[in-house]
Amino acid sequence: MAQPKGTVVLAYSGGLDTSCILVWLKEQGYNVITYLANIGQKEDFEAARKKALGLGAKKVFIEDVSREFVEDFIWPAVQANALYEDRYLLGTALARPCIAQHLVEIARREGAQYVAHGATGKGNDQVRFELTCYALCPNIKVIAPWRLPEFYQRFPGRCELMDYAKKHGIPVPVTPQMPWSMDENLMHISYEAGILENPKVIHHSSHRAEGISCLCSLIGNFMVGPGSNKRAIRQMRRWWDGVPVKVTNAGDGASRCSALELFTYLNDIAGKHGVGRIDIVENRFVGMKSRGIYETPAGTILHQAHLDIETFTMDREVRKIKQGLALKFSELVYNGFWHSPECEFLRQCIQSSQENVEGTVRLSVFKGQVYILGRESPRSLYNEELVSMNVQGDYEPADATGFININSLRLKEYHRLQSKVTLKQAE
Repeated sequence: MAQPKGTVVLAYSGGLDTSCILVWLKEQGYNVITYLANIGQKEDFEAARKKALGLGAKKVFIEDVSREFVEDFIWPAVQANALYEDRYLLGTALARPCIAQHLVEIARREGAQYVAHGATGKGNDQVRFELTCYALCPNIKVIAPWRLPEFYQRFPGRCELMDYAKKHGIPVPVTPQMPWSMDENLMHISYEAGILENPKVIHHSSHRAEGISCLCSLIGNFMVGPGSNKRAIRQMRRWWDGVPVKVTNAGDGASRCSALELFTYLNDIAGKHGVGRIDIVENRFVGMKSRGIYETPAGTILHQAHLDIETFTMDREVRKIKQGLALKFSELVYNGFWHSPECEFLRQCIQSSQENVEGTVRLSVFKGQVYILGRESPRSLYNEELVSMNVQGDYEPADATGFININSLRLKEYHRLQSKVTLKQAE
């Protein structure tokens, strides 16, 4: 029996990795407390509690932080129009600092010297978890089993981990027939690893390989697929300070106003029409490329709607600056720097830019697409009379001649020089 080593709070999901890590930590002599955050995943939390206690956890903490996740993490990302590498809406990256900050709160409350997680040594989540823990609790010690030689040499892969689970009677949802990893929260569901590590594998083609068919049914947690013949759903979405405050179904008039109810409803509506599914290869912070399959239904609707109302109400030059801030914000969030001074500064800047982002966007969702149908706002910078082709308004067309001449001067000079260089080279 190993010597007692103190108390560790484990970020617990109930899946293969953290269930085995719980038992392994006990073998090493730690008293294990598990922490499970409810951030909108479809899970039997009472069953997860019983499982953790059955595996030897001293205490099990389960907290519903889904509302906090939406209001404090998803909404700032929506305000920013955050996209990593132009496609990824950061579902997992936003969830990790939310979970980690509660992890260290439990550690402080319980007097635990350690926290632990099940993130791999090749991924981004290890960075996201640990940077948050160290930022909020500088003296905490982190146990990352997948980076410890005594762990990863004993378990070089998931097959060995599944053998360990079988030997110790640990029930896990992963089998050799379904060897991939799934992460679910309100913002998205992601799938990676296993058969998905081959970037050529097609995961939603009508000509599916036999081994991928089960994955497609799992992806239905949010979606029925873009081939649905159900009619388009039309919505009206009200915004205030760049944050959605009301969603109304134009068909039945029903409205949702609270952040959590609104977001859950959009997941359901968008999911039924296959909105927000992508299959990408991305660049991890640690330096390697990885393939991920993501479903982000509500996030995709809100991203499109926010882009539309923001362009409608925000000055052109301010928006150019804000686009640069959004790019940096997305990189910081992806890389785990949510609690860094630079990311806090960016969130303040982005929030300030949203003061006039107010109004209503009308849209429909159908067969995997979001269609913007119209918008209106009391803060609109759109001047119908000024832009009209039928009314001159407060604009003098003759002024455009000088505008064009001044802008063409630089081009004329550049090509004059190019002509001289070409002639000299021909001599």
